[in-house]
Amino acid sequence: MTESNEKPYFLGTVKAIFFENPENLYKIFTIKIKKTNTDWDAKDIVVTGSFGEISEEEEYRFEGKIVDHPKYGKQFQATTYKRSRPSGRKELINFFSSDEFPGIGKKKAEKIVDELGENAIDKIIKDPHALDFLKLGEDKTQQIVEQISSNHQTEQALYQLNNFGFGPTLSARIYQKYGVQTMEKINDDPYQLVIDVKGVGFKRADELAKRLGITGDDPRRIKGAMIQMVSSLINETGDTYVDGNELIRRVSGVLRTSSTPDLDKKLVDGLKNLVKDGVLLVEDGNVYQKDLSDSEWSISQSLKMITDTFKGVSWTKHALKKELKKIEKDFDVEYDASQQKAIEQSLTHPIFLLTGGPGTGKTTIINAIVAAYGKLNDETLDPASDDYAIALAAPTGRAAKHMGESTGLPAKTIHRLLGLTGTEDDEFAEPSLDCKLLIIDEMSMVDTKLFKLLIEAVQPGTQVVLVGDQDQLPSVGPGQVFSDLINSQAFPTTILKNIHRQDEDSTIIQLAHDINEGVIVDGIFENRSDRSFIGCTSRDVPNVLSQIISKSNERGFDIEDVQVLAPMYRGQAGIDNLNFVIQNVLNPMKPKRKEVSMGNTKYRINDKVVYLVNSPEDNVFNGEIGKIIGILLAKENTDKVDKLIIDFDGNEVTLDRKDWINITLAYCTSIHKSQGSEFEMVILPLVNEESRMLRRNLLYTAVTRAKRLLIMVGDRSAFERSIRDQSSDRKTTLKERIFVTFKIKQPKSKEAQVEEETKPKDYRLTLDMVMNNSIDPMIGMGDTKPSDFLTIQNK
Repeated sequence: MTESNEKPYFLGTVKAIFFENPENLYKIFTIKIKKTNTDWDAKDIVVTGSFGEISEEEEYRFEGKIVDHPKYGKQFQATTYKRSRPSGRKELINFFSSDEFPGIGKKKAEKIVDELGENAIDKIIKDPHALDFLKLGEDKTQQIVEQISSNHQTEQALYQLNNFGFGPTLSARIYQKYGVQTMEKINDDPYQLVIDVKGVGFKRADELAKRLGITGDDPRRIKGAMIQMVSSLINETGDTYVDGNELIRRVSGVLRTSSTPDLDKKLVDGLKNLVKDGVLLVEDGNVYQKDLSDSEWSISQSLKMITDTFKGVSWTKHALKKELKKIEKDFDVEYDASQQKAIEQSLTHPIFLLTGGPGTGKTTIINAIVAAYGKLNDETLDPASDDYAIALAAPTGRAAKHMGESTGLPAKTIHRLLGLTGTEDDEFAEPSLDCKLLIIDEMSMVDTKLFKLLIEAVQPGTQVVLVGDQDQLPSVGPGQVFSDLINSQAFPTTILKNIHRQDEDSTIIQLAHDINEGVIVDGIFENRSDRSFIGCTSRDVPNVLSQIISKSNERGFDIEDVQVLAPMYRGQAGIDNLNFVIQNVLNPMKPKRKEVSMGNTKYRINDKVVYLVNSPEDNVFNGEIGKIIGILLAKENTDKVDKLIIDFDGNEVTLDRKDWINITLAYCTSIHKSQGSEFEMVILPLVNEESRMLRRNLLYTAVTRAKRLLIMVGDRSAFERSIRDQSSDRKTTLKERIFVTFKIKQPKSKEAQVEEETKPKDYRLTLDMVMNNSIDPMIGMGDTKPSDFLTIQNK
């Protein structure tokens, strides 16, 4: 038992650090116990947590709690710590003569203690010149002072951050950002954390601000709320900007209190300051995150550079036709007129866009482009050559693999092609692509920030071919790049409509096209050889799916072939519950079988999992599906850490327990995560409880993932609603940036002209007018002049 009113603590010397992660400062080590207020009776204990500098053979005091880990056993989970100050002459001499201060031997350490006494450390921290008497030289003295101060400040900052309630992981992240200035920065403006540190939102910063005495209408609080709201709205909608008036209204709702007069004026002032600081940008009444606005401009300017630096081709159209005849013979295909046009445009223009639904021949055209380009330009297609001319890429690993298999050439994920890490460091990356032809597939998945990095990396003279299906779901991140490029009409574009790939018995592709056209007929719900519909309520979905999956083996489908896709995570028919249900059907727990847990999720060998982040160093990316092929328990390996071995299409990756947050079960995944993949059998549950998600492009995307068999489950009305409700375009301005950069004058439609001519003049006050200080101070005063007030006053 611990002493009353005192947190559990251990005072002891660090014996061995056997794990540390420099990214989040997480460490695992053992200490030799000197003192504790717990009933722990062993001489040592394992300590875990996020720490600054921890040195072996040094003494520290750790506060926290003893936890009983199911695999590791009992250990001490530290929430705060501080170095135990050496006390007494002997300990101080040992401290100053340690390896931490090279160049100070025992004799000089004795001099320090003799001169400064037992408060030597505090005196050095307080007065950097306290060591001048040693005459070590300015650089050496400064080095010692900085080491002592740094240790002290790190410990104090992490200790204080933990007391503020941030927890060890966030505390470490904050300290990594600000270093020794951590507490100074936070005391000055806790809301800056919302901008600077991932994982700190407005509510958390607001709680801290209250403890620091910051009032409800403080400009810093207004700034924090505004930044958080812009970020939230953009992430929620996928737009690249927020309507200014909507932003003011939303932030006002968050901040308004009875003691906050003139809040709207203060909000506008706060917005002005954020614009002045370069965090936000206001244009035409819309509020942008500065980096998103910059990305749109950068994309349009990079596209203009690519267009302007293209020098044309050296071969003739006759040579192209002759080469296409050979390619048709080699590939045993016959290109129709639209396909021939697409191939020609792609090879003769600097930028070319190709869009079409399933079965319309996009892959066929990519193959032809690659083959023709090599022959016509006398370029090597040997990827081992230093002169390799063509780069192929897609947003996901599966899409890249499919691209590579169909062309016979290596294809990479965009992240891997650009050498991106999948972390926040990518924001500052400046990649460069050394190729002459760049082909990107699955472009509808590429968001604004990723495309900005990609297109900036393209060198002058390179040709770019962008391929995708503009009718699929847009990217997870902000923007709708592919649609905006097509709708700008600034680049040659081919829209494929003729279906070429469809077996006589296949109806899935035609169903997808009917859905995309908004066609609702009874035939959608009639059972066919390759698709069927089973009507049921959301409550019955888990049981129906269990029966379908149990019988799937009878039809020759194994666990990798079957994929359940759903729109939402919560509810009976949600992803989380269905994963639990399907796992226990396909991969149930049995006696003597290994099983590990992460939160509420259990993992077993042969489980299907999906990766949730990009890890280029392991060649595995967000959305890739793999299978657990091994489980190593902590007691079975030298690292003393549970491990999962996962096979991602032949790429084996070993994940320590700390990295399990990057995976989840994948028997059922979101429709968004399925983009870029195809599955032999797709089971698609849709119910009316998911009504806010049910849109045509969502259903279309899900249906187009099925290759051989599609089983639709749920409410018929939910499927009909999905077909009927066409999703609205995201609010972006990439198209307008392209108009400006390429000097394209857009003629107004007749409807717009009539509306403009008949529309009464608008005298309403707008956000832009306020932001630009363009308000006439005599607004609404008719013919009255300022001098009239002077006349009245004199009277």
